[in-house]
Amino acid sequence: MIEYIYGELTELSPTLAVLEAGGVGYAVNIALTTFTQLSGKERSASNAGQQCRLYCTEIIREDTHDLFGFPTKGERALFEMLMTVSGIGANTARLIMSAYSAADIRQIIATGNVKALSSIKGFGPKTAQRLIVDLKDKVLKIDLGVEGGITLFEDEPTTADSEVKTEAVSALTMLGFAAAASSKAVDKILTQNPQATVEAVIRQALKLL
Repeated sequence: MIEYIYGELTELSPTLAVLEAGGVGYAVNIALTTFTQLSGKERSASNAGQQCRLYCTEIIREDTHDLFGFPTKGERALFEMLMTVSGIGANTARLIMSAYSAADIRQIIATGNVKALSSIKGFGPKTAQRLIVDLKDKVLKIDLGVEGGITLFEDEPTTADSEVKTEAVSALTMLGFAAAASSKAVDKILTQNPQATVEAVIRQALKLL
């Protein structure tokens, strides 16, 4: 079992980080909130050559072996707790953690805010209610305190609109949305707010798709 990976960040996108440790490159699936911390700002950034640590959850099946990484043990624990709910797999849990911060998710569940969960596209009221019923008494036990996971990096130049669109559409496609619909939603958002960051665009698109 892989507890965490500490190494050089060689690639970064809103859904994937590649860490090189001991001469091996590990492709680690990440939530949008983790991407924001790795990039140092709410924008796209490669930060190649920087060192960081991600706490990992391994998902092993017959046809796949996936790693999901988080900046703290608390966020990883929340991710794993979400997956204990019937109908919520790794990708759905990551989608939830991309739509809201870990602290917000904990609060939403603890207060029974079905509306907030249901605002995530593809996440219906019934599933939201089931999640709240299953986790309401457990979620506040998770400590989300910072545990020295990610090193925040130096600022990078603002990303051009075309690059923001490319990364946003790519991330939405990785999250399971159709490329054409994702592109249309991203175009709409960038038309209204040309200075929007990658994270801001993806968050808004999750409510439009």
